[in-house]
Amino acid sequence: MNILELHDVVKEYKTNTAVDHVSFAVPKGKIFGLLGPNGAGKTSLIRIITTITMADRGKILFDGEELDFNHPHEIGYLPEERGLYKKMKVYEQLKYLGQLKGLSSAECSKRINFWLKKFDIESWKSKKIEELSKGMQQKIQFIATVLHDPKLLILDEPFSGLDPINTNLIKDEIADMNRRGVSIIFSTHRMEQVEEICEEIVMINNGKKVLEGNVDQIKEKFKKNHFYISFNSSVPDHISLDNFSIIEKSDSAITVAVTEGHHPNILLKYLLNEGADIKSYHEILPSINEIFIERVKA
Repeated sequence: MNILELHDVVKEYKTNTAVDHVSFAVPKGKIFGLLGPNGAGKTSLIRIITTITMADRGKILFDGEELDFNHPHEIGYLPEERGLYKKMKVYEQLKYLGQLKGLSSAECSKRINFWLKKFDIESWKSKKIEELSKGMQQKIQFIATVLHDPKLLILDEPFSGLDPINTNLIKDEIADMNRRGVSIIFSTHRMEQVEEICEEIVMINNGKKVLEGNVDQIKEKFKKNHFYISFNSSVPDHISLDNFSIIEKSDSAITVAVTEGHHPNILLKYLLNEGADIKSYHEILPSINEIFIERVKA
């Protein structure tokens, strides 16, 4: 079951097609990465999903229903460009935004107090937004995003402005919400965060989908049969790797490309038979960042 489905979605502006026949599905209960370089069309897609703008063509389903203006009450959106009113106080700001999402005054107050206490920031309640640091504002923006318990959470560069401690705090909250069944779209250009957090991804470039799938399966698909072997002593001088190409070599390690048609276990067996004192032996999988660069260049 999918929380969100896009079918052949198109968004055009005067001289630019921002979204060009894009289709993908976000599985329910998963953390889903929406990737792409600046100007790829990610923000345009998010604006369509949140009904800020409308698609020119195509179909979008939210939890099995055709997307309409009621569904944003079930979506939490943390934009890259923060949307807090700087002259408002923290509590007033959160209550205003919570009630916009349909919460009653009493329920809104209860949830605000819960989150302020959870983040140990109850003393901020009467501070104006402009009095807070960028990182502090980010935490308030996050609370505003999740206050109404959305089914789908859309996070656009959620760790921007946060120090490592608060980054881990927000990561823990994202993981906890996901364990409770919240579906999450994570939009970023930080590929190391994608590998750490996301299970499924879609990659957009120039408004088009260029890659989609499970993160581990994508890495398997793009692997190049490269193996890293380190030795407890120096690399043996007497080994002959006729069926393998040494890509990189140091005093105590080599990186080897296995020729097509040859199994990597043959290499390991050969090295052991030659008496090599092997410390570690593992296949090198490409990072999502390497795959990202390769696909964008292509």
